[in-house]
Amino acid sequence: MTTAIAPSAGVRRTSRVLVAGALAGPLFFASAVTQMVMRDGFDIRRHPISQLATGDLGWIQIVTFVLAGLGGVALAVGLRRTITEGAGRRALPVLVGVFGAGLVAAGLLPMDPENGFPAGTPEGPVDQMSWHGVAHSAAAAVAFTALAIAAAVMTVRCARRRAVRPAVLNGAVALVLLVPMSPDHMSLQIALNGLVAFTWTTVVALSLRRRDMHPG
Repeated sequence: MTTAIAPSAGVRRTSRVLVAGALAGPLFFASAVTQMVMRDGFDIRRHPISQLATGDLGWIQIVTFVLAGLGGVALAVGLRRTITEGAGRRALPVLVGVFGAGLVAAGLLPMDPENGFPAGTPEGPVDQMSWHGVAHSAAAAVAFTALAIAAAVMTVRCARRRAVRPAVLNGAVALVLLVPMSPDHMSLQIALNGLVAFTWTTVVALSLRRRDMHPG
């Protein structure tokens, strides 16, 4: 007979923060896609996802940003607890923590209404960005740059272990997130970057949880 050994309290706590990190992406996109469909006048070809944080229902996207950001911070905690050796063991939790904190800041500092959204807003870009609109853009840029660097660090870790496929995939994530924004397709590119970034956080969180729960 074999006796099942229950995970320790520390392992259970780590598992919970990694689950929170894994859920950040699905939560963000489930909320965003629902709002895109339900909110009058929103067009992903013209309006970045962040613009959902404007108008009477903007609080929904603000909460979504904050919760997703807290999920990123939870993943950073999970990284610190599970990656204790090798290249980037100190940098990865910090970089992912910056990503999470940047999302929280981007949610609390919404961009300006423009280009006809929310409904009733004049067409065209805003004449002069508000201070919180500028801060939103800066927070988002810092967040996604930090995550791109985290993916690059993970590429190095995988390459040193000769794990070719994970190294290539992590490198591809870093490259996608570091591609300069196209003025003509910015809203779609932002959505793609978000999808890539949150897929990365979910995959990393679930991989670490599986390794932590079933070592060896």
